[in-house]
Parts: sequence; structure tokens; C-alpha cells
Amino acid sequence: MKDILHELQERREAARQGGGAKRVEAQHAKGKLTARERVELLLDEGSFEEFDTFVAHRCTDFGMQQNRPYGDGVVTGWGTVNGRQVYVFSQDFTVLGGSVSATHAAKICKIMDMAVQNGAPVIGINDSGGARIQEGVDSLAGYGEVFARNIKASGVVPQISVIMGPCAGGAVYSPAMTDFIFMVKDSSYMFVTGPDVVKTVTNEIVTAEELGGATTHTRKSSVADAAFENDVEALSEVRRLVDFLPLSNREVPPVRPFFDDPDRIETSLDTLIPENPNQPYDMKELILKLADERDFYEIQEEFAKNIITGFIRLEGRTVGVVANQPMVLAGVLDIDSSRKAARFVRFCDAFEIPLLTLVDVPGFLPGTTQEYGGVIKHGAKLLFAYGEATVPKVTVITRKAYGGAYDVMSSKHLGGDVNYAWPTAQVAVMGAKGATEILYRSELGDPEKIAARTAEYEDRFANPFVAAERGFIDEVIAPQTTRKRLCRAFAALRGKRQQMPWKKHDNIPL
Repeated sequence: MKDILHELQERREAARQGGGAKRVEAQHAKGKLTARERVELLLDEGSFEEFDTFVAHRCTDFGMQQNRPYGDGVVTGWGTVNGRQVYVFSQDFTVLGGSVSATHAAKICKIMDMAVQNGAPVIGINDSGGARIQEGVDSLAGYGEVFARNIKASGVVPQISVIMGPCAGGAVYSPAMTDFIFMVKDSSYMFVTGPDVVKTVTNEIVTAEELGGATTHTRKSSVADAAFENDVEALSEVRRLVDFLPLSNREVPPVRPFFDDPDRIETSLDTLIPENPNQPYDMKELILKLADERDFYEIQEEFAKNIITGFIRLEGRTVGVVANQPMVLAGVLDIDSSRKAARFVRFCDAFEIPLLTLVDVPGFLPGTTQEYGGVIKHGAKLLFAYGEATVPKVTVITRKAYGGAYDVMSSKHLGGDVNYAWPTAQVAVMGAKGATEILYRSELGDPEKIAARTAEYEDRFANPFVAAERGFIDEVIAPQTTRKRLCRAFAALRGKRQQMPWKKHDNIPL
């Protein structure tokens, strides 16, 4: 028995060594942690239960039978984050470059199947050289099996991808189908074809960082949701995100202890809106003053900054926030902001996370670039997402809510449950100046008359009371009481049950 136990210990130790001391040193020299170090940082201390420690590849081509390391380049298993179960896989770049073989993929598929079956999130840590060329189509088949699991798990359990090294070629499509993607600055990159292929095919000269680095994907492509300075910070932020999310679509988000009075009055909000309707203000200030302990987890902060998305808690319960940002492009809706917000709204609806929408939107961005780019279809994505969402939806109009953008931003007409407005709200087809120039075109030559007509239009429509008279606004509230009102509204909606007509699935305007 002692011999067998000794052999077990030796084999386990060999698996823990990964690709050996030299390769581990090389990993550390790049400022990167090893696969196991990442898992240990991500999970609660001592909670990791590893699966398939001794799995080895079965390839016999190109002399591969001489090199069959335990684990086959990926560490898989489950553990806990602040006491709540998660499944995790972490690719090991020190073992065959973290390349994906048939058995490597099978290990990932196993824990993804278990996650769906048992109702727990999947966190994938990607650091791989791509498909294992020696295995040919077997490697591609492995990728395909993982992709199929991503699709089946979508909307069933939260899926989080952390890119901590190379992720290229077909490998990028698995993270792309997950709910959240995080990257590490200067050490991770994602692209379908690398710089060398780009140069050969298009004659463009571009670095890996420019082509698919963290800055590119957080600011330009919107592929990634956030980028962090190093592995430690990234894993810490993943832990923080998991705390906001339910374990699966069978559960509600966790309720956390809170130390912030739900009835807290914020008198500073009464002066948040400037006297000049064209002067911006920071919507994040409002979000922070509404949230428990001013805690806000922003998603895609660097992309489409004219709209804000992220999570807060009210009375210890997770709420998804979508808010126009007047500081950027006056908070206008455009292609990028519509896509960003629509995806976030659909995630929240899939996992029963209530939605808070803060509205200050002058309309959709005009111009040929937007129209040629399909702003009609992209704007319809956000409209569709709100209209199909059956979670509790509470809306607060702080200032402008003009035209079709008013409808799109979780209006009563798209199923908003509770729709509030501040006294500073302006719910109208368009701004007073534009409306006056259309209504009184014959008087444009007389500035005094036009000024009088503009003032008349503002008195009549630049307020929330016309909409309130028609029941499209449930209540006009004092800004300082907003937190109290929101807490009470979401509490009243906790028992909400709504079902859409049966369908196989919808056909969102993609």
C-alpha cells in the first residue's frame, strides 16, 4: 500500500510541475502566473477539487508518444468563490504551449457539462498557442465540441473568459460566445489571424498588440469587457464580478449584507442637473449615489462611453444598470452604444437580474456613417432587448428623452414596470429649437417670434407632466428621494412573473 501511495504522490507531483522549472521560469519572466497559480488565486483557499489530473494525449504521430505530460496542458476542476461553487479550467502554457488536443478539449467539455448539470458558473482562463498541429483534425474536432458546450451553456450558467496569454485562430470563438471577457494588458491578445498572415494577405504591417491586444479589444472592437494591469488584478476582479451574479438561471442573484440605509436622502441630487439644458453632467455620480456603499461594477467602461452598463446593489440585491452618459456625445444613442447596451440587457434578462435604466438621451446620432453602418438595425437590437426582457424594469428619466430614443430606453411602452421622471425631465419628440423650426417654418425670418414660439414649446413640452398626464410616467419624483423610490420599486417587483408567447426562439435583428 505504501508503494502505491508513494507512486500516487510522485505522479501528482509530476502533474503539478507542468512543463518543468525552466518553462515555469519563462512564464514568470513574462510577468505571467502559471495555470495552477491562477486557479489558486481565483478560488477560495483550499477549495479546489481537480479533475483529470493524469489525463494524457493519445497522439502517436510526429514522435508525440515520447512526450505525454500529465494534464495535457489544461488544469480543470471546481472550487468556490466566496463560498459559492464555480467550475474552472486554466490552460497551461508551460505544457506544449497550452495547445489544444482532443483530450485537452475533452477535459474542458467535461467540466462544462458538469457546470450546466449542477448549475454553477464556468470560468475559463485562456493561455494557449492554439490547435495542436500534430493532431490535425482531432484538435479541430475538440474545438468544435467546446464551442457546442458554450452554446448549450449560454443563458443557463454564467460563462466568464479570462485571456491571460495568446488566444488566436479558432480558439477565439469560445471566449467570444461567453458572457464576459477580461484581458491582461501587454500580455494577452486575441485575433483570428496573426500579424504574419495579415502581412502576407493584405500587406498591412501590424504588431500583435495593435492587432489584438487589450487596448484594441476594450476600446475599438468591444470584444473584451475590461483589461487589467496583471494576472492578480484580473483574477481579483473576476471574483468581484462572480459576487454579483447568480449561479445559474435556476437561481436568483445572491443577497449580500448591506450597511446603507435604503431610505437615504441625497440632497446633492437636487442640483445634479445643470440650469443650461445643453450643459453635461456625469451620470456616474448619480449611479454611485444610488448604489449600496457606492459600489458599482462597470462593464465595457472603455467602449461606447456615451452609455454606461454595469452592476450595483440595492438593499444587497444585484441590479443591472443601463444609463446614458451626457458627458460623451451628449448621451446620444449610436451603433456602438446600442450594441453594448443590448447585449447587457439580454444577459440580465437571461439570469433574472432586474434592470434600472437612467435616461438622458437627445436621440440617435445622425450622419451617413451611422446610416451606412446600419444604425437602424443596431438601434433595433436595444429596443428588442428591452421589449423581450421579463425581469423587473425600473426607469428614471433625469433630463432629455427625445424621439424614438425615448421609446427605446425602457419606456412604459416596452414593458417598463415603474417609470419615474425628475421634474427636470423633458419628454418630447425633439428639442424645442428643432421642433419650432419645423412647426413655424414661415416665421423663421423673425427671430423674436421664433424665440417666443420656442419658449412656448418649452413651457408646453419640456417637462414630464404631459407624459405623466397620459400615464406613461408613473410618478414625478424629487431627485433626492431617488434611492428610496428605487429600493421600494424593486422590492414591490420581486414577485413579478411574466411569460412571453411560446416560440422556439426569437429572431433578434442581428
